[in-house]
Amino acid sequence: MISSEEIIAKTKMFVKETLEGAEGGHDWFHIERVYNNTLLIAKNEEVNILVVSLGALLHDIADAKFYNGDETVGPKMAMKFLKSIQVDEKTTAHVVNIIENISFKNSLKVDEENTRKPFTSLELQVVQDADRLDAIGAIGIARAFNYGGFKNREMYNPDIKPNLELTKEEYKNSTAPTINHFYEKLLLLKDKMNTDSGRKLAEDRHTYMLTFLDQFYSEWNSNV
Repeated sequence: MISSEEIIAKTKMFVKETLEGAEGGHDWFHIERVYNNTLLIAKNEEVNILVVSLGALLHDIADAKFYNGDETVGPKMAMKFLKSIQVDEKTTAHVVNIIENISFKNSLKVDEENTRKPFTSLELQVVQDADRLDAIGAIGIARAFNYGGFKNREMYNPDIKPNLELTKEEYKNSTAPTINHFYEKLLLLKDKMNTDSGRKLAEDRHTYMLTFLDQFYSEWNSNV
């Protein structure tokens, strides 16, 4: 029977190969940071370490935003891989549920009544906090502007105001300037952390973003 160490090693290799050449905010280094944050948060939580490790490593194996919004690709890819290395069904199902439910957009209201009961577990909460940490602070800022450049979006447009009532579909289809993303997602994450560890780690990163925005507006308006 394959050991947990072997499972993790094979998964790291699979993710590195799959994400080779990926957009800089969703590449192997993003995965590695989320994985390390997951293990850090997990020290203070009673969780299944194999499940949170695999959830972190596979959570962005096929991010829907790079697959025309198809949210089924990632879970299917992860399930196929885990079965191929003979991970047990219970662990596989839990990891797939984490991938299906980790995204911020799933916390937004839907345009039609959503009858699907959301999945929750402490393992999901730990990986979700780790992923959200990588979306804020200095790295979060860098990732936001990197993706904005990747999509050829404006950095900022004073005439386009942030939409604080985005539905899930509106969020997925948004082409707003990158600065709007701070108000529509990044600045909201601190208060959406699930664990005490996640909340503590988020504080400094949140403050850094506020400082950045103050400086950004100061420079933008310097000639006004």
